Parts: sequence; structure tokens; C-alpha cells
Amino acid sequence: MRRLIVAAVLVVTAALVVPAYADYGSSQGPAHSNAPVCAPPSADSASCHSRVVTDRGGSPLATASYVNGYAPADLRSAYSTPVGGSGQTVAIVDAYDNPNAEADLQVYRSQFGLPTCTSANGCFKKVNQRGVQGSYPSPNASWGQEIALDLDMVSAVCPNCKILLVEADSNSFNNLAAAVDMAAAMGANAISNSYGGSEFSSEASFQSHYNHPGSAITVSSGDSGYGTEFPASSQYVTAVGGTSLVRSSSSRGWSENVWSGAGSGCSAYITKPSWQTDSGCARRTVADVSAVADPNTGVAVYDSYGSSGGANWLVFGGTSVAAPIIAAVYAVAGNASSLTYGSYPYTHTGSLWDITSGSNGRCTAGKRSTGAAYLCTAGFGYDGPTGLGTPFGVGAF
Repeated sequence: MRRLIVAAVLVVTAALVVPAYADYGSSQGPAHSNAPVCAPPSADSASCHSRVVTDRGGSPLATASYVNGYAPADLRSAYSTPVGGSGQTVAIVDAYDNPNAEADLQVYRSQFGLPTCTSANGCFKKVNQRGVQGSYPSPNASWGQEIALDLDMVSAVCPNCKILLVEADSNSFNNLAAAVDMAAAMGANAISNSYGGSEFSSEASFQSHYNHPGSAITVSSGDSGYGTEFPASSQYVTAVGGTSLVRSSSSRGWSENVWSGAGSGCSAYITKPSWQTDSGCARRTVADVSAVADPNTGVAVYDSYGSSGGANWLVFGGTSVAAPIIAAVYAVAGNASSLTYGSYPYTHTGSLWDITSGSNGRCTAGKRSTGAAYLCTAGFGYDGPTGLGTPFGVGAF
């Protein structure tokens, strides 16, 4: 049985009199529109897994100052995570360059009273996929927003962590994999990957780039509902699904259910790791754990590169939110050097919130039912869309 706690109360400054999500979330007002940030991937490439809240015309719903979207205190309250992570480094792997990444990160952290994290004080470092500073890939506004989102989420959950941003030359699997290898070579304790693409027949050999003992590697499961993607399907990573997160009157102070867009399912190619024992999938099952991802209960992000007119505060969702949150939780736990890939949560389920309601589609392979409803529908214990559940402190990581 899961333990229950009393959620911490978010103290809001006088300048922020509007509570997070005054108008957002299906249980707190009408849902807003949202749109994918990155274009669909071509063959042998990946797309980022972020979605931005938009107005009725389809334009990002941006504001000049922080108004909506969950703040760091909200996330740490919802997941009962302590403020820790000193001495830990979380790497963010993304494609292309966001030239404003470091400056925007400081705005976000200043807004919420987080410690300064700059290249000057040694907290922040940006390199290309060869580990070189100052020679970065071509800038890209869409992937730039993904970068801003990832940096802000790591800051929110692990404000004392160092951050290493590794920018791949492009969104090809080859370049992204090279960036993961570099992040591991540079000593990252946790490596967050908020991207994916269709599974492919040679992925079993390609997943060696995600096999880095000593680094906890998280990968977002996808934003298209039921169905698996790579590299979330790798047996060497923690595949991260998604939830809708809203305040509630429970003793926890929050409730969660499956986000309908979260990816899940049974891999077509990857061998089932020994610690997965679900019976409805003979190969690797996605996901392992989860965190907030629903754009209608999304998070606040500051990005000036992909925005215009000074309206740089946006609200994002997608499993791109969840992957860096879980990477940051691993860093706060400080246990990465002793982990065996994504196995640890499977023997520490008492430190997870079990998500028991919601679905991300119909469990079908083509037109044929898989016969395993848990692959797309939440229930007690393990399920595909949310895995074993969401963090209740750091005990499962």
C-alpha cells in the first residue's frame, strides 16, 4: 500500500498572485489547445517530445511575465523530492543549438529563487557532440524550446545540480547517440533524452550507445498515445511515461491519471530485461516510471529564442517534461553509480505513487488486439502508460 503524505504548501510571492494553473487543467477549467514543438521525424531521425500550449489560433500562448504553469515548488511538492543534488551533474541531450540557453536559464532560476547556475560559476556547461565548447550546431527554434524546457525542469527538481547541455549536430539517431556517448564520457550522473522516433529493425545493436553503467539514462516515451518508440524501448534506459497532475483534497494534495498522449507498449525488437515480469509482452515493455506530461496541467518555461515580442513565458507538456524530471530525481537520489540500468524502481515500488486510472488508447497491433489491456490502461501495479508510477520522494531512484 502506498504511503500518504501531506503536500507542502506553495508560498507565492506578492508579485505572483495568480496560483499556478488558475485556468488550466480539466478539473480546474477548460482545456487549452496545444501543438507539437518539433516536426515529425524523417527516417533515421527523432523528434522532440514537447508540446506547447497555444491560443485558439494555434500560436503559442506566451506571456511577458510568469502567470501559469507549474513552478519548481509545485513539482517538488507533488513528488515529495528534497532539495539536494550537490555534486551531481545532469546532462541534457538535444539536437541543434539554442544560443540563448544559458541566459534564459538564469531568468527562470531567478524568477523562482533558485541558485545561480552559469558557466562562470561552474554550474552550467554547453558543448557540442564532440565535447567542444564554442563551436555549436546550427540554431533551431523548435529544438531550442525543447532545450529550454529540459534545462528548466532539471533546475526545478534539482536546483543544486550542475547541468551539462550536449547539443547534437542534428536530430539524426547517429548524432543524438554520439551526444549521449559524450555526456557519459564527461561524467554525467544522469542523462535526459526527450526525443524519439519509430522503432527500427537494427535498434537492438544501436542501443549500445545508451549502455553506460554509472549514468542513469532517462528517455521520454512519446506523445502519440499507445505505441513504442526508440530509444525509450532500449533495455538500458529508464523509459518515462506521462500523467495529468492536478491539485486535490487528498492527503497528498495532488492526484494523477494517465495522460492520453503518453507512449507505451511492447517493443518489436528489444529483449525483455530480467527485472520486467509483466506477462503480456514477451519483449521490452514501455514505460518504467512516469511524471507530469499533460499540456493542460503543464509546466512554466522561459524561452526567448523561439518567442517574440518579449512574451517569453510559455506552458509546456509532453513526455519531454517527464524525462528531465526523472533524470533530476535520480540526481537528487545520488545513486546512479550503483544502478543496473532502469531496474531500481522495480524493487522499490513503495516509494512511487501508483497511478490507477486513465488510458492512452486501444491496445492494438494494427487491427489486432494485443490482449493485454495494461499496456494502454492504468491499473493497480504496473501498467504501460505510467509504468510503476510517479516519484514519492527519491527512494525508488
